[in-house]
Amino acid sequence: MLEFTSVTVRQGSFTLTADWSLTPGVRAAIIGPSGAGKSTLLMGLAGFLDIEGHVSWQGQPIEHLAPAARPMAVLFQDNNLFAHMTVGQNAGLGLRPSLRLTNEERERVVQALADVGLKDMSDRKPSELSGGQQSRAALARVMLQDKPWLLLDEPFAALGPALKSEMLDLVAELCTRKGAGLMMVSHDPDDARRICDQSVLVADGAAHAPMETAHLLDNPPAALK
Repeated sequence: MLEFTSVTVRQGSFTLTADWSLTPGVRAAIIGPSGAGKSTLLMGLAGFLDIEGHVSWQGQPIEHLAPAARPMAVLFQDNNLFAHMTVGQNAGLGLRPSLRLTNEERERVVQALADVGLKDMSDRKPSELSGGQQSRAALARVMLQDKPWLLLDEPFAALGPALKSEMLDLVAELCTRKGAGLMMVSHDPDDARRICDQSVLVADGAAHAPMETAHLLDNPPAALK
């Protein structure tokens, strides 16, 4: 269980509260109006913003842990691919920042790239890939971290509708295969309906308890209208 207990995340003068839990392996959309604090919630959970209160995973507190030690892998809006590295090297960073990989780890990189549809593209630079392929490379890197939670901060927002849907389906497939949970920031209700059974409404300074996505979107509160 991932539990937020009397949590407050602060970013400058802005504060966001949360007090609820998510079961392992669930896929939850983080939705709400612009500026409500959706990304703030993820950044606090991932360890990039300080929080008050307690966050625990499987009964163990994690709010004191450094970002790399937390059970979350984060995929940001800009993908954060290094232009001077190859696709394979960028993906390999998910295993070791030093890129001193064992033979077994190199095989894992090859498989991860194949899983996201980038077989035989390991030696290319990010500039040689399309936008969708760059998103796939970044996804391979975070999946190689083998964390129990994947946090997405709208990494596919710049993609066209068809390609974005394809990437969301790939995320859902990989999370199911690995048994990973998902928390996904989105401004598009169709994204939430597509792959998330539950949704967390962020509005009025609070991240509200998760509820069924279909129920929330079929009966939207004022903040979503």
